[in-house]
Amino acid sequence: MSINSFGHLFRVTTWGESHGPALGATVDGCPPNVEVSEEMLQVWLDKRRPGQNKNMTQRNEPDAVRILSGVFDGKTTGTPIQLMIENTDQRSKDYGDIANTFRPGHADITYHQKYGNRDYRGGGRSSARETAARVAAGGIAREAIKALVPGLEIKGYMTQMGAMELNRDHFDWDAIETNDFWLPDSSAAPEWEAYLQRLRKDHNSVGAIIEVVAKGAPAGIGAPIYGKLDTDLAAAMMSINAVKGVEIGEGMSSAMLTGTQNADEIFMGENGPEYSSNHAGGILGGISTGQDIVVRFAVKPTSSILTPRQSIRKDGTAIEVVTKGRHDPCVGIRAVPVGEAMMACVLLDHLLLHRGQVGENQGQIG
Repeated sequence: MSINSFGHLFRVTTWGESHGPALGATVDGCPPNVEVSEEMLQVWLDKRRPGQNKNMTQRNEPDAVRILSGVFDGKTTGTPIQLMIENTDQRSKDYGDIANTFRPGHADITYHQKYGNRDYRGGGRSSARETAARVAAGGIAREAIKALVPGLEIKGYMTQMGAMELNRDHFDWDAIETNDFWLPDSSAAPEWEAYLQRLRKDHNSVGAIIEVVAKGAPAGIGAPIYGKLDTDLAAAMMSINAVKGVEIGEGMSSAMLTGTQNADEIFMGENGPEYSSNHAGGILGGISTGQDIVVRFAVKPTSSILTPRQSIRKDGTAIEVVTKGRHDPCVGIRAVPVGEAMMACVLLDHLLLHRGQVGENQGQIG
């Protein structure tokens, strides 16, 4: 299987399977002398870790990350950083019944069609478990960003889960980490939980929409045409397992706007240009404006469910599929820290590209 890496100067390669002995990431291109420790990275992994509450899979993985190379005396050396996370709570026997069967809505069938074999234990490489390695790499990126752009903050949250939708009139940044759904409205969390538990009891699952915002990113990051910041952000979010759609700023809704509605008017402020709105999501022509960078992505419902679905075996015969095991009723919940990690990796990559080509911004205003 090729193409397991992403990034240009800050480059991440992930490896490992859901039920293998371990998984991890090789991070190349991180600047030297960035303070990093396993404890720093563990903070982010704990946000994605399974089994923390009844609204996610009960697979009990500590997701303890180990740094095997590239860090000495608590600082990066500039050489490749090897990160490893051991798998400790696999139940491969749960997947014995689907060894020769394709789950509807899952990558089982396409992996088999492409490679002629597949790791059916938890989905192998196609499992959302792979994203733990991305979160670890994102932790490295966050620490490097702190050194380059102090004050840049990345925050993700859920805006929709099936029929449940965030009321933005009640938006509260401080509420995001106070509930199981990364919901910026803690008063709505009980209703969201009741909705999800009904689906779980019905042996069903549901999709979600996650929004990730980067505040404090400088203007000028990104490049025209083939090196656009939004191109790489869209690719990064779409690469997350189970993601089926990505929007930047107004996204698909911009098709319903007129030119006068969509144009973010520009005014001169005390510290430079200011905008009347942010329909562009902080990016114009592939280059950051200095406003909040806003990315939104949709996660499909978990395909492994206990409700019988029609499918076929490898020999082409028909079968009714019921997937046993421990699965998220809404995988979108744990996708929030993954989206944050991918935002961090892409932003650091573009900050390094900008520094290498341009250095400081060339065009001064005012």
